[in-house]
Amino acid sequence: MFFIDKRKLKYSLGSDAPSLGKPGRGGVLPKTENTSTAVSDASMLATKKPGAFPGLALGLALLSAGPVIILLLLIAVLSVLSPYFLTGRNLSNILAQTAVISVVAMGQHLVILTRGIDLSVGSNLALASVVGALSFHAGAPAIAVVAVMVGCGAAVGAINGLFYVFGRLPHPFIITLATLSIAKGLALQLADGRAIPGMPDSIDALGRDAVWGLPGSVFVVAGVAAVLFVIAKTMVWGRWIYAVGGRPDAALRMGIPVSWVLVSVYVISGLCAGIGAVLLAGRTDAGSPLFGNLLELDTIAAVIIGGASFLGGRGHLGHALIGAIMIGVIRNALNLLNVNVFFQLIVIGVVIVIAVESDVLRNYLEGRVRVMQAGRQS
Repeated sequence: MFFIDKRKLKYSLGSDAPSLGKPGRGGVLPKTENTSTAVSDASMLATKKPGAFPGLALGLALLSAGPVIILLLLIAVLSVLSPYFLTGRNLSNILAQTAVISVVAMGQHLVILTRGIDLSVGSNLALASVVGALSFHAGAPAIAVVAVMVGCGAAVGAINGLFYVFGRLPHPFIITLATLSIAKGLALQLADGRAIPGMPDSIDALGRDAVWGLPGSVFVVAGVAAVLFVIAKTMVWGRWIYAVGGRPDAALRMGIPVSWVLVSVYVISGLCAGIGAVLLAGRTDAGSPLFGNLLELDTIAAVIIGGASFLGGRGHLGHALIGAIMIGVIRNALNLLNVNVFFQLIVIGVVIVIAVESDVLRNYLEGRVRVMQAGRQS
């Protein structure tokens, strides 16, 4: 019988994690290195005692709020540089363009919370859209087409999670890279290398129509975000994700079902890719094996730019949404300013480097706070 030590787990979860719930059964954990936990209570120590380390507390606060501040500054600067940026039509266009990235990035965020990565989301989305288009031409109703696309995405995610955990692979990079190729090949084979036009009217309306001046896809993003937020913050499963990402070895010793937590986040990542396929298919009225090209990079970039950590155990869904909107704003602005499309890739890459370095700096500052706190207590 395993019992969870709440005092130990509180240290390993960090400030972004909710409080601990009920214990679960132990699971099989793929071999991981004994790295130091990326999530600590250092930032809480610095912010709760501002008089103790005012300089470090200010630095941590600025780094935590950095993505939001940068996004607001971007909006302010771009509204001056282009008179079209803050128009209702352009803002609606940004939201519609970032809807797919936002949904898929939320699934990617859960994977990254557990120190993983899902490289298959783009090909998974393409395969789901092709399967959905084929089912529509076979006479399936709209609800069945949606179910097929979402189910296809979840199935690919389940394959990723099961092979990674129970195949005892050293890193999810391997299996998700394999399914990236397999899913893309299947999509090309099933579609004969071309787009398949046609989608049910309700799916087209979801991707194209506006409600109260907002794209319909925005409400899908909000719905997915609300469901994942409630699950991650109020259910024991959500707390386990932070524990597994913060200290997987400690989580296993405390009786958390690490194996099934890991499998579940890849299933949800695949499910989000399937939902993204529904939105993109509705917007284009087609399923295509060419959908989702480089989507895996966009979603990873959105999560990291938004402020989550590759070291796991730190972050919330807002990070993924902020990062996705920031990518959409940057691309839209560069288009409005007539910047070469190839230069956009350079800009996004530079922003990713800055975001990762900010995370490194944040970890360094938290380490300093821990050392200074330990010295003060001694």
